[in-house]
Amino acid sequence: MLCLISDVRLVATADAKTPLVLDTHELGRRPGNQRRLSLRVPAPADLGIDMLGVRESSDIDLELLLEAVMEGILLTGTASAPVRGECVRCLDTIEETFVVDVQELYTYDDPDSPEDDEASRMEGDLLDLEPAVRDAVVLALPHNPVCTPDCPGLCSICGARLADDPGHTHGEVLDPRWAALSQLITDDQSTVDPSAGESKE
Repeated sequence: MLCLISDVRLVATADAKTPLVLDTHELGRRPGNQRRLSLRVPAPADLGIDMLGVRESSDIDLELLLEAVMEGILLTGTASAPVRGECVRCLDTIEETFVVDVQELYTYDDPDSPEDDEASRMEGDLLDLEPAVRDAVVLALPHNPVCTPDCPGLCSICGARLADDPGHTHGEVLDPRWAALSQLITDDQSTVDPSAGESKE
């Protein structure tokens, strides 16, 4: 479901990879013209990183300002989305609302205007929001998400979640690489004559 507040029209596109296309005809191209809009849109696929991301089709809330400038249309605002993933230390589920800033300059589709590698290109009066939203969300996500900053992780021996049992311990654990040597020492001790060390009178 899409909610639109303003006279800027949201236009469907045949390309499923770019579901957010705005028609800015009503905004016009006079520098200084502005339009504010609020959108609730479904999240595109693969919006995130390996351990954390936004589920496909979950709601993304956008609060945007479109402003006509000399070169094109400047878009600024915020994107708010629910993110879900796993803590890299304890593998516990992470669920939170993530808010990021969005800013993008869309240059007019004018063959006489110079190319700008840093700006997105409009197609007539249409601009595509998805690349700007995707970049803003993905670049802001932490690469090593944790459930809490001080998460102690999992026990390296049994895999227990240490945050649930702060006193968790296994006592002294022998490195398995030394197990064979330990057995040799035990065998040697068992063959020693207990009277060998006694003094004779």
